[in-house]
Amino acid sequence: MLARIRVPAMSAPDLALRLLHCEAWARMYLGEIDSADALCERARALAEGELFDDTDRAEALFRLGAVRLKASRTGNAVSLFSEALRLTQAGGARRDRVRARAYEWRARCYAMQRDWDAAQSDAELALDLAEQLKDVRLQALATMQCSVIAERRGKVRLALFYADEARQLAEECGDKQTEARLLNNLGGLSFLAGDAEPAVAYIKQAFSLFLELGNDADAAQAVSSLAQIHLRLGAPILAEEQSRHALSILDGRDDYAEERGNAQLVLGRALLGQHAPEAALTEFAAAERLFLRLGSKSHLAAAWTAEGDAYAELGDTEAAAALYRRAAETLQDFHF
Repeated sequence: MLARIRVPAMSAPDLALRLLHCEAWARMYLGEIDSADALCERARALAEGELFDDTDRAEALFRLGAVRLKASRTGNAVSLFSEALRLTQAGGARRDRVRARAYEWRARCYAMQRDWDAAQSDAELALDLAEQLKDVRLQALATMQCSVIAERRGKVRLALFYADEARQLAEECGDKQTEARLLNNLGGLSFLAGDAEPAVAYIKQAFSLFLELGNDADAAQAVSSLAQIHLRLGAPILAEEQSRHALSILDGRDDYAEERGNAQLVLGRALLGQHAPEAALTEFAAAERLFLRLGSKSHLAAAWTAEGDAYAELGDTEAAAALYRRAAETLQDFHF
């Protein structure tokens, strides 16, 4: 619908910019990353005009950064978010709203790069700004990011606290999409905390809500979460079935590279649990290719560790040891 609207940038530049932002955002979440990128570039060029101020330019940069992150161009996204933050150093509610979003998305980038201190700092700055603005939706998003970072740092109980708080905030402001994602996260965190029954219940709730919203891609992510749980509970056949179903839905979604890679890992582990190491290696290699695009050392280390387990089952201890060593060295913070 938005794509059919044509607003002359000369006669109504403000409206033209808003339409470009809205259409780009919609296409990004539909997985049309190239189209979203092109629209964001047009918006950035338009915002450079003398009729716009630094906040308009910062928002254009922020939105382009979000698309670049979805395209797994993490380093470029960090630069764009940082420039958006530089342009909004002066206060004001409108600028602070852009700053809160830029901090929250840059925290995602830093988490992908395993820069936990920077990620946590940005998530907390986003949350502080959201609270000052009394913007409940932005509070929910920033709190969710605090939860994700806490989990990645091994603080499961803290991550659960943040996730539950974020879910309540999302429910309060009627953001069902974020609420569904948090229900899925709560499922994974509950399982890590040793509570399998509520974990499954949370994920089933998330799945139902995603379907209600018509978001098949995130529903597939919930199916993949269930597959992970069933794999760890010793049901590899069910885990295989669920991970294959998730992958069939996510096929071709380049903006879901992390989720696809995780599902490939679960599928490979499920096959390994059924004593099919050769088939498992195929899935692990597919996951590795996706994680290489992401540039995430943590994800790559997980893929190499899984490949090492497959080679160990095949009896190739030398190849297994090399892969384990590569994974360990990748996660090493001290190099000299």
